[in-house]
Amino acid sequence: MKIGELAEVTGITKRTIDYYTNLGLLKPERSTSNYRFYSAEAIGRIKEIEAMKAQGMCLNDIKQSLEKNVKNEEIDLQHIRLHMNTLRDEISTLVEKMQQQEQSKKDSIKHKVSSESVALMQSLLLLIT
Repeated sequence: MKIGELAEVTGITKRTIDYYTNLGLLKPERSTSNYRFYSAEAIGRIKEIEAMKAQGMCLNDIKQSLEKNVKNEEIDLQHIRLHMNTLRDEISTLVEKMQQQEQSKKDSIKHKVSSESVALMQSLLLLIT
């Protein structure tokens, strides 16, 4: 959305949005004609900024806080991806081993695995594929 649309949705002036953008609190994308376009996430970001301002934080502190949150989210996502890749590899190995087993052993293994575990594995497979 353009700056005017964002201002209308959030109730914040275009001038304030422009100021937040210049400070690096908001990061719009640029069109080929150099117009700024803000994603729907900018609405939430503005609400966050305004809430922090209401708590008495200065814009510099708000910027540092938001940057720290983004870095923490990136680290968390990397950590989750690492675990998901490890789980995917382990599941692939288990599937290969199960396929090599005789049918009676497969049935025995299936009975030992709880229904909760099966549901969890199915969910994980959906997430990683």
